[in-house]
Amino acid sequence: MSALPVSVVPGAGDVELARDALRLVDEALTENTTDGPVTLTVAGAAENVVVPKTVVGLLSRILANLANGEGVAVIPVDRELSTQKAADMLNVSRPFLIRLLEEGRIDFRLVGTHRRVKTASLLRYLSQDEAERRAAADELSRMTKELGFA
Repeated sequence: MSALPVSVVPGAGDVELARDALRLVDEALTENTTDGPVTLTVAGAAENVVVPKTVVGLLSRILANLANGEGVAVIPVDRELSTQKAADMLNVSRPFLIRLLEEGRIDFRLVGTHRRVKTASLLRYLSQDEAERRAAADELSRMTKELGFA
């Protein structure tokens, strides 16, 4: 199996197929209340496929994006990225990313004079950033109610 990213952009008809599949996959996840493996039936296969429930959850997220007409990329979390690719993943400029790296907000390592960022570090940053944004929005909402504007 290659460690390269795998990208999928939905083509004609894929969006509707993804919507139908998403509904069925989400139903299967809802019915399976344990954290154990999930058995999938694949059309044309001689045997059922048993996969971890976390993989089915990931499949659900992929299908949800495709159902919305959005492309998806799957990248191993231990994959190291150049600063440009990392900036592209965050949808920020390279200088802004380098500032985040230098401030210690995202882990990186030097390979010679080049910075390399692990995908896991980017995901941690995104998660922390999202939590900070939610907390700020909650605080603004609380203050708005407290001041009688809502």
